Amino acid sequence: MLHGYTQSGPLFRSKTRALEKTLQKAFPGTTLTYPSGPIPLRASDIPGFQPSSTPSHHSSSPATTDSSTANREGAQSGTVNGEEEEPTAFAWWRRKDGSSGPVYTGIEEGLARVAQTIRSEGPFDGAIGFSQGGCVAPMVASLLESGRREAMDALHAREEAQMRFPSSFLTGEGVKGQGGKEGEEGSPVQIQEPLKFVVQYSGFRAPAEFYDGFYEPRIRTPVLHFLGGLDTVVDEGRTRALIDACEEGEGRVIVHPGGHFVPSGKAQLDVVVGFIRECLKGENGERKNEEESVEDMDVPF
Repeated sequence: MLHGYTQSGPLFRSKTRALEKTLQKAFPGTTLTYPSGPIPLRASDIPGFQPSSTPSHHSSSPATTDSSTANREGAQSGTVNGEEEEPTAFAWWRRKDGSSGPVYTGIEEGLARVAQTIRSEGPFDGAIGFSQGGCVAPMVASLLESGRREAMDALHAREEAQMRFPSSFLTGEGVKGQGGKEGEEGSPVQIQEPLKFVVQYSGFRAPAEFYDGFYEPRIRTPVLHFLGGLDTVVDEGRTRALIDACEEGEGRVIVHPGGHFVPSGKAQLDVVVGFIRECLKGENGERKNEEESVEDMDVPF
């Protein structure tokens, strides 16, 4: 479970308890993990922050519009008697504008935090992310797919302005808990087998060419995409760019009648359960001969 910009693992869990309870009921024995991004944020780090003119225990959470997916429910750090508190808001990276497009400063550390979580608590069946985490989750799925390392390194070899495959997602010890997907002797392999599914809420494609290796070739892992019809934080076009970067993306899109949040209505929760169930059935060799789109699933729409 990958939180948004200005959130944390514990905060994200508190805001997605309905989803957690639904998944644990539908899939008994399911355990959800909520890591926090490695980059601590203070209120003053967040675009749009206005320091209070009078001392207060917490400054109010700003309504941010940072295009790297600041969200309205985040920043909890503030000031006490003029001194900044320890941060409880985090990010997977910070966005900076560069000459060739946005630069995600700290993305290597953000991905390394996810890789550390996979090593210590995985392997995992899937990833669910919101906002900035909705960008991270498909990236993680991409990095765990076979052939992605070679594709990213080939892009980098042809043009240095391309991100290399992150070393944090490699191990020379085989794949934990997956029967050892061994490469050539002594050569590193991905830290676990490919994910079976991803669910992203208000996510987006990283816009700069530097990150094209995550999406070229397109992500093969099944991804369910949620868009808020009233989302004013992440532009729909950015989410559509991510959808286009995923195989069969257009058949797995749900538009909910809300803004920048994880919807908890029964209809949306049932879609998630149905999608995950189909993905897990596919891994067990029980998938139908033809892929079933979200619109064809047995859900109360």
